[in-house]
Amino acid sequence: MTTDTGISKLVVSYFCPATDLDHLIEVRDSLPGDPAAQSCASVWWRFLLRRWRRFWSAPVTVFLGNVIMYFAFLFLFTYVLLLDFRPPPPAGPGPQEIILYFWVFTLVLEELRQSFFTDEEMNILKKFKLYLEDNWNKCDMVAILLFVVGVSCRMASGTYEAGRTVLAIDFMVFTLRLIHIFAIHKQLGPKIIIVERMMKDVFFFLFFLSVWLIAYGVATQALLHPNDPRIDWVFRRALYRPYLHIFGQIPLEEIDAARFPQINCTNDREEIILGLRPPCPNVYANWLVILLLVIFLLVTNVLLLNLLIAMFSYTFQVVQGNTDIFWKFQRYNLIVEYHSRPALAPPFIIISHLSQILLSLVKRPESKQEHLERELPVGLDQRLITWETVQKENYLAKLERQHWESSEERLKSTSSKVQSLLRIVGGFKDQEKRLGSMEAQVRYCGEVLSWMAECFAQSTLNCGKDAPNAPVSLTGCEASSTKDTSPGQPEREVKEESGEVRPGHPGYGANKKFPYIDE
Repeated sequence: MTTDTGISKLVVSYFCPATDLDHLIEVRDSLPGDPAAQSCASVWWRFLLRRWRRFWSAPVTVFLGNVIMYFAFLFLFTYVLLLDFRPPPPAGPGPQEIILYFWVFTLVLEELRQSFFTDEEMNILKKFKLYLEDNWNKCDMVAILLFVVGVSCRMASGTYEAGRTVLAIDFMVFTLRLIHIFAIHKQLGPKIIIVERMMKDVFFFLFFLSVWLIAYGVATQALLHPNDPRIDWVFRRALYRPYLHIFGQIPLEEIDAARFPQINCTNDREEIILGLRPPCPNVYANWLVILLLVIFLLVTNVLLLNLLIAMFSYTFQVVQGNTDIFWKFQRYNLIVEYHSRPALAPPFIIISHLSQILLSLVKRPESKQEHLERELPVGLDQRLITWETVQKENYLAKLERQHWESSEERLKSTSSKVQSLLRIVGGFKDQEKRLGSMEAQVRYCGEVLSWMAECFAQSTLNCGKDAPNAPVSLTGCEASSTKDTSPGQPEREVKEESGEVRPGHPGYGANKKFPYIDE
């Protein structure tokens, strides 16, 4: 059956089997160009029989039939429990109740087939353990056991009401089993997993709550009613009343001494046990009871309830973030489950069971699990591994690209580029300083060469022009022809010093010494 077959076509074909399946339901092997369809086109009745068989054995048809018949089962159970629950034999049970018993008997047969008579090659113990791994199978076992206990108690006059009570609880279990059908829906399916995990969170929450509940309940019971020996009232005041405090039901007339009513009470244990008069509440240290109530409400209503809400929020975020993955696993398990089931739904499933037994006596029945490939051939397995490797590389490349295209990575890249530009600009400034220093040195060298050329042109070292001053960038201080002359020294002394004859060249003293850079 093709995947694009509408639900309305399935429902019409299910309730009207005489409809023309050739126009409503489209099978894959009957598509144009299929050799099998072309070879069977000449034999029309074989073609119809084959399509009929494949329609009723398709997992979606089996699922639809089981859902419809399960609603009918719940309707019959409700009718028997509310309107036709007759007294014990010989007055009852009625025909509708007997039909209900037979229906549950077919459900038991199907559960036995799922647990022990499967196509898996393993021993019975492993098959039963594999059966119990599914929580819905555990729910089915509990429902069937409760039904057996309820029917057994219902048949006796002394336990008739107990049987009605057990069957009422069993109806709740059968109704909760309907949640399983929501697994096929893409939006509601993952919500089942969310509810399941939240129930686990509730159990951990109840552990913390029970500690505070017992501590507060026992303490208040010991302070308010120390003389009440009735066990049922002790548990009611120690456990039940503190639990109601969480939801705002706080009877202050039983806790606060200022609001105690004026009643005829007693502290005699015998009168209290006989129920003649109620016990008198203890007013000693009543302020401590009020203080314990305040602390209990603060811890439970503020701390623990907010902790539970935070746990629920985390569980919802974890599952909701992987909704598609959870739904695909649920859908696959549902398809495998209903692919292995017989075509008929309870209570008509007993016909399929009897036919399987007869076929097993004649020949080995065909295993429906053989149509599901559990192990791939060697060539296809290698191709699948290659495809997975390519998809893995593509996925990792996509993650890497998304990582580099993220805002944080862009900010980091921009920051590193800005730092590099700052370093380059700082290097440019240093180079400008060095170029300026080199220009000053070149200018100074040019001036010195010009001065030397003029001196040699006069054929004497006695130039009428002073040597050029070294730039500040070379000497680190200002050069001046009067560097060693104080401002107040007479010009005559300077001339005498300049005209002083020094050893060396005859005309050495006539010229001013060439200012070296290091001086």
